[in-house]
Amino acid sequence: MNDKLASQFVDSNILVYAYDLSQGEKHEQAKALLLSLWESGFGCVSIQVLQEFFVNVTRKSEFPLSPELAAQVIHDFSDWKVHRPGVKDIVSAIELHLRYRISFWDAMILQSARQSDCGIVWSEDLSDSEDYARVKVVNPFK
Repeated sequence: MNDKLASQFVDSNILVYAYDLSQGEKHEQAKALLLSLWESGFGCVSIQVLQEFFVNVTRKSEFPLSPELAAQVIHDFSDWKVHRPGVKDIVSAIELHLRYRISFWDAMILQSARQSDCGIVWSEDLSDSEDYARVKVVNPFK
């Protein structure tokens, strides 16, 4: 199987839903998606995603995780492909930001997905089914 078709990038909102029990159906759907990516070995994240996950799941969730549990979850995701952006990625993200008129942070997600050879980004924040420079966004809740 083509690695680009198999590798799939997960945005922080999906990770938060998977660990936030107050999210009902979204929690169940996100948890099932992550489980399938664990089983397939095709999951990818970035340092940015893990940082956003920590802040949101420990401070903004109705039932926040303890910092210690959130740290363990983040450690577990080190088994996935984790993109560590550099200066060239920032410059490329700025180009995506300008080209598609999206937030810089969303552009960084797309750039990390591109650098991780992911054909799909699972996200609720970007436009569903949109193709951004050979990366397709899929909203798992639609």
